[in-house]
Amino acid sequence: MSREHALVVGAGGAFGTEIARRLVGEGLHVVGISRSLESLAPLAAELGVAFLPVAADMADDSAIATIAAALTRPVAMVVHAPGLPVAGGIRTAPTDILAAAVNIKVGGMLRLVRAAEPRLRRGSRLVAIGGHYGFEPTDYAATAGVANAAIANVIRQLSWAYGKDGITAHLVAPGPADTERLRNVAAARAAKAGRDVEAELDEMRAESAIGAFVSPQQVAWGVATLLAPEADAMAGSTMFLDAGRRKGLP
Repeated sequence: MSREHALVVGAGGAFGTEIARRLVGEGLHVVGISRSLESLAPLAAELGVAFLPVAADMADDSAIATIAAALTRPVAMVVHAPGLPVAGGIRTAPTDILAAAVNIKVGGMLRLVRAAEPRLRRGSRLVAIGGHYGFEPTDYAATAGVANAAIANVIRQLSWAYGKDGITAHLVAPGPADTERLRNVAAARAAKAGRDVEAELDEMRAESAIGAFVSPQQVAWGVATLLAPEADAMAGSTMFLDAGRRKGLP
């Protein structure tokens, strides 16, 4: 029997690359989606026939038809892991960039699901990568806070909308990971505080109960666990992978 599809938006990014690798290892045929084929070329060369690169702009409705046309198999999982623009703190972030971030995160997730919908089956997983700042708001990461809070609500709505068909929706919320994006956030914090970026990174590590960032490999592990039939019990919920950063309950 041929492998089922897993769709991964942001497959050229730090999280998406590791997620794609992990899902290929789980026996799925990964359709990797990015705005440009160039960003997907290294992963396509590495994964070979188990990976299909697709160029689509998830900020535009044209992505629905583009992705749907690439699908030839049942879809076991969709994973929305796009990068977001870094716009600084809530006092200075341009409002149009905040709106663009929500369009990419929320609108992009809905476009992805609608492209896959004709090929979803009972037990398919709808997965969005959210983030720590959606649940622990700060004054220095406006786009991450606003867009990730919005996607948490959307996942709950998708859970109810698709649950009757046996399709579950999930949010994976990593804490800060040592990626280029995190270093951009750290640079914004350091500039605000008037100190060195490395000192800022050390302070950010100390915000974790174990003094660590989360790795993209750990995020990929979290996504892959949702393939198990037992993950039905997590329908609509958030998987926190924050290395002990959250202090609030629940």
